[in-house]
Amino acid sequence: MITVRPGSERGHFDHGWLDTYHTFSFASYHDSRHMGFRSLRVINEDRVKPAEGFGTHAHRDMEILTWVLEGALEHKDSMGNGSIIRPGDIQRMSAGTGVTHSEFNPSREAPVHLLQIWLLPRERGLEPGYEEKRFPPGARHGGLRLIAARDGRDGAVTIHQDADLWTALLEPGESVRHALEPGRYAWLHVARGAVTANGVTLGAGDGAAVSGEKALEVAASASAEILLFDLN
Repeated sequence: MITVRPGSERGHFDHGWLDTYHTFSFASYHDSRHMGFRSLRVINEDRVKPAEGFGTHAHRDMEILTWVLEGALEHKDSMGNGSIIRPGDIQRMSAGTGVTHSEFNPSREAPVHLLQIWLLPRERGLEPGYEEKRFPPGARHGGLRLIAARDGRDGAVTIHQDADLWTALLEPGESVRHALEPGRYAWLHVARGAVTANGVTLGAGDGAAVSGEKALEVAASASAEILLFDLN
């Protein structure tokens, strides 16, 4: 079964410096029908204006992934990490017992377009941690590439949850197939472009909850970027 979460129905707020869409309930956006999917709790699509950003704030007991679609994002945190991440960089921050951080658009000219993703950790009270890996376009074109995994295999960042995150860049006519083990679920997010997922049409910003399927086949009808979560 595939249940579509239309991008047009997401929570939306334009704060001037930040234009944001929430796939699931977040902050002042609350919808009891969309509180997350399995361990996946947040997918926020953010566009931050030049020289703006999120001031220092705190998190705990959450696995936070940041994936930049366009532009650059500067990160600083209380663990002493500081970097600028760009498209192809996956950043993982385990908030654990508590961490503070800030995210800022360092450009004076170009906005930054990103996805902020939260997953519930397998247990509370973990030691905070940080990890960052790069996956250039060539590693993602035409096939699924694992970028975050419960065991950190194949060069992916390690997340403290029984979940894997795959991504792909697809040109029109290209397709990928992901097998789902019995008892596993999937969430597909279309970051850009248009695809069909097991025959169901999805556009940019759309999501799809997948359950009871043996596999998910995603075919691009326009140049597309997808994120696929394999969840327990």
